[in-house]
Amino acid sequence: MINPQTSEGTNKKVSAVNYYSYRLMIRQNAENHILKCRQLFHQYIVDMYAKIETERLLYIRLNQTKLRSEQYIHLRDAIVNDGNVNPNELGRMAILPSTFTGSPRHMH
Repeated sequence: MINPQTSEGTNKKVSAVNYYSYRLMIRQNAENHILKCRQLFHQYIVDMYAKIETERLLYIRLNQTKLRSEQYIHLRDAIVNDGNVNPNELGRMAILPSTFTGSPRHMH
């Protein structure tokens, strides 16, 4: 990321959402060749959406302690006490926050 006033580099990171939003913007007096590619443009958007969702899910999986998932005691108790579910067959448990769009907690 470059500071526009001083033209010096900064140590700030740019999220993928902001980067792709910037690439897809329509600007006056500037050509954006991505927007003119029709079906390839659609494929590009789908691929970038999948990439962003993958990064978000990876962050959630790797930062379960920061997201305080250990405090979901009732959820863990429900998994253990349910007679039909064997916890060893579930795989690695990662709790999606309610802010994750499309998760069951978000839909509820």
